[in-house]
Amino acid sequence: MEITAEKVKELRDKTNAGMMDCKKALKETNGDLEKAIVYLREKGLAVARKRADRVASEGVIMSYIHTGGKLGVMLEVNCETDFVAKTPEFHEFAKNLAMQIAAANPLAVGREDLDPEVVAKEKDILMAQARESGKPEHVLEKMVEGRLKKFFSEVCLLEQPYVKNPDITIQDYLNEMRAKTGENVIIRRFIRYQLGAN
Repeated sequence: MEITAEKVKELRDKTNAGMMDCKKALKETNGDLEKAIVYLREKGLAVARKRADRVASEGVIMSYIHTGGKLGVMLEVNCETDFVAKTPEFHEFAKNLAMQIAAANPLAVGREDLDPEVVAKEKDILMAQARESGKPEHVLEKMVEGRLKKFFSEVCLLEQPYVKNPDITIQDYLNEMRAKTGENVIIRRFIRYQLGAN
């Protein structure tokens, strides 16, 4: 099958991947645009995994104050080099993350950052709710597991759907940034302030 320049451009516009990567993805998927997008995301994830152990000590502290000044976020995002940290794309990425935190109010960056007591308490609540269904114990475990996954997708930044593109998670967005920069990019920490809230 012939891969047209228009098709390569369309894939490139949708993914921001390099031209040769787009061409290869289309060849690998026989010109199927949707499969090519998945192929590129999987490739980006594999590359991101290789970079995960590289030191990321550069980056930015980004702040975002929501209109009206009643809500604010401060966020640290790290990368490997000062060069990448200074790019407009990296700053836009950090700002988008700060806006995500303001809008979606996560409790932590990832599951491992959540307070174990919060997770245990949520598990107890979900188990109590599941028991009310009257279903057998082995079914209850599966129910709680599913509901706990939903809980994590609400309170862990990396698992939340990205507000600007709900088809992807923040983890996907992070992986895209890693693929674009060629560096290990890490969302280190954040704090969200809301007027009158503790």
